Amino acid sequence: MAQPAAVGLNARVTRLSDYRQAEGAMPDPRRPELSSREVEVLLAWLAAESKEEAATALFISASTVSTHLARIRAKYSGVGREAPTKAHLLARALQDGYTSLDSW
Repeated sequence: MAQPAAVGLNARVTRLSDYRQAEGAMPDPRRPELSSREVEVLLAWLAAESKEEAATALFISASTVSTHLARIRAKYSGVGREAPTKAHLLARALQDGYTSLDSW
């Protein structure tokens, strides 16, 4: 009897606890060093509905938000951790301790 397709899907799902670092744990050596401004722009964009909304909240242009996001994505690519979508960037921010689910 064939297994349902969902079984294969569930095999890829991880727990949130897998993303949180234990107290005193060494950070991932592949974690890119984001500037404080990059983190600020990233978190504003993650909380916003659009780049324009994030830009308004930060008193910068949407083009500047796009530039910051492109640089953040390039830094993640540079350490072998692609982040092509907003969902990927949220996961990376959680994994790297730039934010927590409690903040959302």
